[in-house]
Amino acid sequence: MSFLLTPVVAKTGEQLDFWQRITPPEDISENGHLIDYLFNYTTVLNLIFFILVCGGLFGFSYLYNRKRHPKPYYTYGNKKMHVMVATVIGIAVFLGVDLNISRISNNDFLSVFAKWPSEDEDIVRVEVLAQQWMWNYRYAGRDGVFNTEDDVVTVNDLRLPTGKKVVFQIISKDVIHSHFLPNARRKVDAIPGRLTRMWVKLNKTGVYDVACAEMCGTFHYRMQAKMHVYTPEEYQEWLEEAQRLALETNDTELADNFWGWKWTK
Repeated sequence: MSFLLTPVVAKTGEQLDFWQRITPPEDISENGHLIDYLFNYTTVLNLIFFILVCGGLFGFSYLYNRKRHPKPYYTYGNKKMHVMVATVIGIAVFLGVDLNISRISNNDFLSVFAKWPSEDEDIVRVEVLAQQWMWNYRYAGRDGVFNTEDDVVTVNDLRLPTGKKVVFQIISKDVIHSHFLPNARRKVDAIPGRLTRMWVKLNKTGVYDVACAEMCGTFHYRMQAKMHVYTPEEYQEWLEEAQRLALETNDTELADNFWGWKWTK
């Protein structure tokens, strides 16, 4: 299936309608809805309190304008009633917004995102090297060991299957980047000299964007890759063909091909 090995090229000239411009990209991950819920919850509460503040600002400006109250009334806000109202509002904001957001995010992190796949699970492992201004991806070859001559290495071209947990180990060659999968709602910093990790599980095939979410230099805006998501059968077919080509074409004398590392558990 040679079509699986052709580079994925971004479509040009696509026109997004108004709704597509103001809504998040499609969620194709198993746990992305948790991120969306927290974002929506925070946005709604902020809008509610913003409306209340604007209502108070403009409402009191109208009620106490010069025509209604020619003689100004000065207050320092230190009366008992003023203190009680401010205290109640502060506690309500803290409990309804700050504390609840912390509770939701901590629960999601501990119960879902911090539960890393075990080594016994059938997972996909990908090593990622970020550099100005591209994403390098490495898959273990037929020997199952990373950084050997049969590895499959791609540039700005991430290939993943649906229905399997994918574990990334990520590092940067130069400055701090951030490996961002908008359609999976996940990102993690790529840091020089330090491995960072992230895992996702995807549930829909298609071609999606990979971006850098950290300002990393002059051409930061060009640091884009494509994530091509296959069915498990298509992915396995692509991987086997890519491994065969890697054995035939990888230049063992080129040191730049061996930027990978031994997979760390």
